[in-house]
Amino acid sequence: MRFAPREWATVPEFVPQQKITEFINDGFEHTAWRLETRTGYLSDKQMPSYSEFLRTGDTAGEVGHPWFENVRRMVDKGKRFERVRLVDRPPTEGQRYLLACARTNVAAGEDIRYMWRSDAEAAGLAGLSDFWLFDSRTVARFHFEGERTVGMELVTDPSEVLRACQARDAAWHHAVRYTEFRAQVASAM
Repeated sequence: MRFAPREWATVPEFVPQQKITEFINDGFEHTAWRLETRTGYLSDKQMPSYSEFLRTGDTAGEVGHPWFENVRRMVDKGKRFERVRLVDRPPTEGQRYLLACARTNVAAGEDIRYMWRSDAEAAGLAGLSDFWLFDSRTVARFHFEGERTVGMELVTDPSEVLRACQARDAAWHHAVRYTEFRAQVASAM
């Protein structure tokens, strides 16, 4: 008789947010790349600019937020911050908020690109969850309950990193730059 499970299942080992922050602040050498797949994030809804967005339909972003100073500092050192955001048709409130805030991210030095969710599915990116990919060596995988981030894990397993690199390459190839996407959304509304 066999009593052990037939498949090996691992329980993610969540790392403290401080460890992820360390990677973002100085733990990577060249690139920090992010895939955003969610329709909305609780952390965004808690930002003061979110209520501004709900009132006015636009936002100046969180201009004084430490995130932007860190991005500028890293970009000045020659590092790259890149991300691809998947967006529904029509965009959700949370996705419209991130699009409104993106100009602040871009002004700080991030390269943000967008894909319609249907195009992402056609490119084989369906079912992926959010992650950061640092230097094509380390994946910081998000875990969610609804819109709330419940934890992150750092993964260095080569097969997992390779999958993240392949997802990055496919997403980056098919995604369009912020300004081009912003024009598409504005003309669709």
